[in-house]
Amino acid sequence: MTGGPSPQSPAWRRLETEITTCRLCPRLVAHREEVATVKRASFRDQEYWGRPIPGFGDPTAGIVIVGLAPAAHGANRTGRMFTGDRSGDWLFRALHESGFANQAESIARGDGLELNDVFITAANRCAPPANKPTTEERDNCRPFMDRELDLIDAHGAGVRVLVALGSFGWEQALRSLRARGCAVPRPKPKFGHAAEARIGAPHGTAAFPRHDLTLLGSYHPSQQNTFTGKLTRPMLSGVFDRARELLE
Repeated sequence: MTGGPSPQSPAWRRLETEITTCRLCPRLVAHREEVATVKRASFRDQEYWGRPIPGFGDPTAGIVIVGLAPAAHGANRTGRMFTGDRSGDWLFRALHESGFANQAESIARGDGLELNDVFITAANRCAPPANKPTTEERDNCRPFMDRELDLIDAHGAGVRVLVALGSFGWEQALRSLRARGCAVPRPKPKFGHAAEARIGAPHGTAAFPRHDLTLLGSYHPSQQNTFTGKLTRPMLSGVFDRARELLE
């Protein structure tokens, strides 16, 4: 998938249109559009996307990656998740090394990148100020991820693994799983790098396959984590190697 999920599917096209035209959160709308107008000096000659970002990847994926939100000068500029920033450089190199991506770089929509058995989404679809969405903004966005999971389950063998990049993605994944009727363990699973939680799938529902899922945690590949050595390349690749093991 080079530009987005399943362009042939009317259901995916409808959802992508709803996401990219959403203006539900005034603070986020104002911020993403200001960034797209002012721009960073190094990108001043580029046209920024400046809209919410739809999910990207294999529409029949067994693995779904949950990030936090688009970077102001990354996905908010390029229009594709984790594309055009250093977090994406780390993520797609790890996916390539683990056999989930056909190339190690994600530069722009239409660059030939294809994902296999992986779909990338995020808790929030607009770049938030200081990279911190409010609770209301977080909750406004969650139905988009819920619907992406429903579509993936409807068109493939079903989501088997969710990889949460950072604690914000971990918590949003748990909220989405609970809302869809999954049996989340109590006490609530705690986030950590390489943390692993078995999530029971609901029974007797047509919309969700009758199999359990695994939630995996990884430190977010932000510069704050990669520059300090909190997250190393082997640590990130190890999470996706584990995700592949869980699919097999």
